[in-house]
Amino acid sequence: MMGETQEKKEAEREEIKETGTLDLHQNPDRHRIQLMTIIGEIEGHEAVSGNTKATKYEHLLPRLAEAEDSEEVEGVLILLNTLGGDVEAGLAIAEMIASLSKPTVSLVLGGSHSIGGPLAVSADYSFIVPSGTMIVHPVRSSGMFIGVYQSYRNMEKTQDRITGFIAEHSRISQKRLEELMLDPTQLVKDVGTMLDGEDAVREGLIDEVGGISQAMKKLHEMIDEKRKKE
Repeated sequence: MMGETQEKKEAEREEIKETGTLDLHQNPDRHRIQLMTIIGEIEGHEAVSGNTKATKYEHLLPRLAEAEDSEEVEGVLILLNTLGGDVEAGLAIAEMIASLSKPTVSLVLGGSHSIGGPLAVSADYSFIVPSGTMIVHPVRSSGMFIGVYQSYRNMEKTQDRITGFIAEHSRISQKRLEELMLDPTQLVKDVGTMLDGEDAVREGLIDEVGGISQAMKKLHEMIDEKRKKE
């Protein structure tokens, strides 16, 4: 029995190390919650530097699908501390979270910048700690441009996808979000806006300022509400 418990703990540690996920089920409400972390850089089709902490979308997408399909998982808690990263991978993860039928809550800890914006608002309800920050800025691109106008149009469409998603899943309008993205007075050597916890809530980007206890309480309440309706 002792050996089985030790093996289970080792397996949980390995899962956290590899995928940043964990099943939370030791609570008096008997709710089975899937914990997922989105940290560092969002890795897309190309691997990031070996020294950079990264969230791999090929790890998260299967876990999200598993959470949706599992009868045991009743809710998902997403912890975020990301500088952003690959736009396509970030949007793919955000769309997966938004389409879950299980209650979802996100909590921005250090920051959720760039493509981290859609990830933060993709949950049913979002929190940010008081010292947390979110940076919104226009889509950037690197590499050679074959056709300048065509490249610009592609970037514009990509930005519309991001702002449209954020506006649809939060209380901020697409117009206001674009104003914040193009503000030339906030950031050094760049356009955009940095929002702290209170500012993010005031602008309607995030639902509430709070920490892990508030996020867990909200998720348990949402699970209870869903149980009553079933």
